[in-house]
Amino acid sequence: MPAAGRLGSGAALWLLLAARTVAAIDPISVSVALGAASVLTGLVTYTDLYCRFAECCPKKQRLNETALKLELEEKLFGQHLATEVILKALTGFTNNNNPRKPLTLSLHGWAGTGKNFVSQIVAENLHAKGLKSNFVHLFVSTLHFPHEQQTKLYQDQLQQWIRGNVSACASSVFIFDEMDKLHPGVIDAIKPFLDYYEQIDGVSYRKAIFIFLSNAGGDLITETALEFWRTGRKREDIQLKDMEHVLSVGVFNNKHSGLWRSRLIDRNLIDYFIPFLPLEYTHVKMCVRAEMRARGSAVDEDIVTRVADEMTFFPKDEKIYSDRGCKTVQSRLDFQ
Repeated sequence: MPAAGRLGSGAALWLLLAARTVAAIDPISVSVALGAASVLTGLVTYTDLYCRFAECCPKKQRLNETALKLELEEKLFGQHLATEVILKALTGFTNNNNPRKPLTLSLHGWAGTGKNFVSQIVAENLHAKGLKSNFVHLFVSTLHFPHEQQTKLYQDQLQQWIRGNVSACASSVFIFDEMDKLHPGVIDAIKPFLDYYEQIDGVSYRKAIFIFLSNAGGDLITETALEFWRTGRKREDIQLKDMEHVLSVGVFNNKHSGLWRSRLIDRNLIDYFIPFLPLEYTHVKMCVRAEMRARGSAVDEDIVTRVADEMTFFPKDEKIYSDRGCKTVQSRLDFQ
């Protein structure tokens, strides 16, 4: 009996190694190998073994709150509001075993302020493969929905795509970039999926997450930030209540926004309108330092200052905010 036990363990190990080898080639072979291994070991389920070699949809939305908080604080500069709201929204949503609707976030601000970066961080903290995950879906308006005359086709495709992916994984994440370039009406197709329905045609969308990224409203956000600066109040004193209502109304009435007169706003289906504040000189320097560290280089303050000084700032008189945020930091660092 002891010898047979050793033989069984060896066979199981061989099958697991074989499964790892063929994983990228033949899913059926993987299934057979893993099934045999699970029988031989008797220690883990078939699903547990399979999910070691292939990405599986989590049974429950996972979120490491501490890791997300640390990553936002260390990598996102000048965005105290976005950090606070996103952390609270995601923590509350993922800790709720029975949410009443999907979580829907709308991120607004000028280019280079960190919206795309945040969506990447969020994706990585919800699904290990981040934007490469089979359960994270990125739509870029100018790429996926370029023609205004095909709005109806895009609406139908969107509904089919979301229905199919949520059926496969309830905790799917959908990111819509360049919402300010999306043709009005397209996004309204997903209104039923964001609403308070328990199920639609047998599918529940309540555990999905939708994130919209838009430059629309950047002017409104800047006006509020400037008002605080000119009256001597700290940037960190700006609260969500100071601009969320103005931002939602402004975006709703903006003809150059994919959310123009959108039913998603009209029916209050967007949970948070999150402003990304324009970045100041000190924040640009933080971005340069972070990029140098990411490249494995020692931080040279002379280079940091040179790169920051090459950026242009607005308004014309005060020159407080970088007109491109940190968007061109990488390319400018290449020329130093």
